[in-house]
Amino acid sequence: MFGKMEWMNPAGSAKDRPALFMLREALRRGEITTDSVVIESSSGNLAISLAQLCCYLGLRFICVVDPRTTEQHKQIIRAFHGEIDLVTEPDRETGEFLPARLRRVGELLRQIPNSYWTNQYGNPDNYRAHAETTMTEIGEQLGPIDYLFCGVSSCGTIRGCMEYIRSRQWSTRIIAVDAEGSIIFGGVKGPRKFPGLGSGITPALHRSDVADLVMYVSDRECVQGCRDLVRQEAILAGASSGGVIAAIRRLSGSIPEDAVCAAILPDRGERYLNTIYNDEWVRQELGFDPSSF
Repeated sequence: MFGKMEWMNPAGSAKDRPALFMLREALRRGEITTDSVVIESSSGNLAISLAQLCCYLGLRFICVVDPRTTEQHKQIIRAFHGEIDLVTEPDRETGEFLPARLRRVGELLRQIPNSYWTNQYGNPDNYRAHAETTMTEIGEQLGPIDYLFCGVSSCGTIRGCMEYIRSRQWSTRIIAVDAEGSIIFGGVKGPRKFPGLGSGITPALHRSDVADLVMYVSDRECVQGCRDLVRQEAILAGASSGGVIAAIRRLSGSIPEDAVCAAILPDRGERYLNTIYNDEWVRQELGFDPSSF
């Protein structure tokens, strides 16, 4: 089992890759100029990546977030001179925050001259970034792998990895790790505590053949997976990484001993010190004692 630790990227997550690709390609096409205002809806990590890049490029950046975005994420965005636009109420029809965030993006695009939406949910440059970098790097180091474990949200990472794998006709079994309460793959809608895993809509980048198996993980399993990573590997990772670890553990009994497996661990755990790694928060918000692990 190999873990690809994406928090080693400059802004600390796998989202650095699509952020760079989406901005670079928009600049190349002339869709973004020096006067542009970049706008995106994000649960946190893509916003940090875009904020860093826009800061470097001298572009104004506005991120639409919701209450699930951690204070640490928001502080980092502001440190890179990004602006926070907080949506406090979910969409009335669906009860989800993402449609409300997207509606707010639309309002900002109409109000702000020269504004540009990177649109991580439907921009093909999102998944191309992972086909050309994430999965290419895995392939170059490990060759054809037998299993790939990948958390899902915008579906950019898993779509890009799938495109790379299928283009080479590998027999890799792709495991999509989704959050309980997410509807990406037709699951039952429900509350989710952590950003970055799952979605309240089916993203435009989703395809029915993007994964061979979908595994749903609970908030509790995300916490346990994260804490197991610290205890056993001294790796401090974020919420979706914990979910990926939980999925691996659940499936491990059916994986052949000689199989080569890769797991994408998307971000740093420092952004979750007040949630996943805070015993009192876990007791209050999730209703169990983490010391029981």
